[in-house]
Amino acid sequence: MQCNVGTTDKVIRAIIGLAIMAAGYYYQSWWGIIGIIPLLTAVFGWCPLYVPLGISSCKK
Repeated sequence: MQCNVGTTDKVIRAIIGLAIMAAGYYYQSWWGIIGIIPLLTAVFGWCPLYVPLGISSCKK
């Protein structure tokens, strides 16, 4: 796994992931668990969707 998520992208993904999870908690909905996806891609620095699209926001 090669890094394909840059620093700015990681911060945005982490904020979005936490916001989705917080909204799920606030509204008492299981849909908030979806927030784990952008949060994990931020933590690992790798997005599986970027691979087939040939996108990389990571500076090399």
